[in-house]
Amino acid sequence: MSNQPDENEFLARNAALVYNLSLRLVGNPTDAEDLAQDALLRALKALPGFRGDSSLSTWVYRITVNTWKNRVRSEKRRGFWKTVSLNLFTGEDADEEPSFKADDPPLDAGLETGEKGTMVQKGLMELDEESRAVIVLRDIEERSYQEIAAILRIPEGTVKSRLSRARESLRNKLKGRLAVP
Repeated sequence: MSNQPDENEFLARNAALVYNLSLRLVGNPTDAEDLAQDALLRALKALPGFRGDSSLSTWVYRITVNTWKNRVRSEKRRGFWKTVSLNLFTGEDADEEPSFKADDPPLDAGLETGEKGTMVQKGLMELDEESRAVIVLRDIEERSYQEIAAILRIPEGTVKSRLSRARESLRNKLKGRLAVP
């Protein structure tokens, strides 16, 4: 008998985690719900094949990031890539809470309350997918370099160099908008 969680236990433990990561990657609640649902369905379908080579949360993060990357590539190929709506900070759809939102505030909730948070989120949305993923995983989700390497399936040194370049790129994007050193 495996020590894998059943479907309900799996969803209870991972739905909020997947939604919050999705929200950081796509920048708006509606797309985050779609991405989270797709990633959770993929994870549930693949759960019997989970070998335990990494922690379950790392494995779920990897599925979520890969699902997001596949969507980005697909939308680019179809020519539908557009600027992402940033109603995340405006309070729109306040009556419609996502069905599996975390009870705890996101790690970067303090940023999201003001204009500075809006500018940072806009800057994040302007980054390429690799840069955005590494910044979200390290600086917002507070994952270790080792975990990020496992999630993205790249060497730890590559994580560090991508993070450095991504932070510099984000800093450059924010210089004109915020007082960034």
